[in-house]
Parts: sequence; structure tokens; C-alpha cells
Amino acid sequence: MIIEKIVGNIASLSKRAPHVERVYLQSDDLVKRVQRVVTDHGKELGVRLKENRELIDGDVLYMDEKNMIVISVKDDDLITIKPTSIGQMGDIAHQLGNRHLPAQFEGDEMLVQYDYLVEELLQKLEIPYQRENRKVRKAFRHIGHSHD
Repeated sequence: MIIEKIVGNIASLSKRAPHVERVYLQSDDLVKRVQRVVTDHGKELGVRLKENRELIDGDVLYMDEKNMIVISVKDDDLITIKPTSIGQMGDIAHQLGNRHLPAQFEGDEMLVQYDYLVEELLQKLEIPYQRENRKVRKAFRHIGHSHD
């Protein structure tokens, strides 16, 4: 079966099928418009999205009256940064921006993929953080940039 469009997202669907199969993806795979995936029931699917969009956790790839196939993102190894002031937030945002590290924000937390150099920097700057395995809804996007 080839999936060319997303049916919707499980969080906002009013009608659901009684049986759910899951496709478990790494967050990096969410940006791939073309890929081969396997459900937790062993069903192979080809994903070839016609629209230019990324997958997100909970996207429904297929649904009929009895079955639906849903994307589930695997946990990432993250550093959750919890600055205690706007000064700390500015300092760490500046430092990570200079390194071109992608970040995501959830409430008052900054999320970055684990890197021991970032951990050392946070310790040096005495900025509160914790390392944890956590699911992210969207992929971390590296933004191309050069210093000309």
C-alpha cells in the first residue's frame, strides 16, 4: 500500500476506527516525504506524500471502518533547559544559536537533542537542565546558514 496523503491527526479526528496499528518513527524520519515503514503488526507501507509537509505524532496514514494506521514518534534523548531568568534564556539561546543547534520550545522549557558539549556548557553557565527521554511532536530542523 502506498500512502500519498495524511487522513488527519488522531488528536482532532471525531471518528476513529476500533483497531489501531502504529508506525513507530524516530523524530528525524518525520521530515521524510518518501520512505518505507512497517506497522507494529508487520504490515509494510510506502509513504510518498504529495503535499510538502512533515509528519507529526498522531498523523493518521490510513483509516477505514475497522482499522487505522497512526504515526507514533519514539522518545528522543533530550536536554530540557529550564532557565530561571530572561538573562539565562538569552545567554543559552545565543550560545546554542552560534552552534546552529535546532531547538524546540514547550512552555518555559527549551528542548535540544542531547550533546555532551551542550551539557558541559549548561553546567559551566549554571543553567538548570535535565537529561531525559521524551517524545517530541515535530522533527528537529537544522537550518542551513553560512557566515560569509
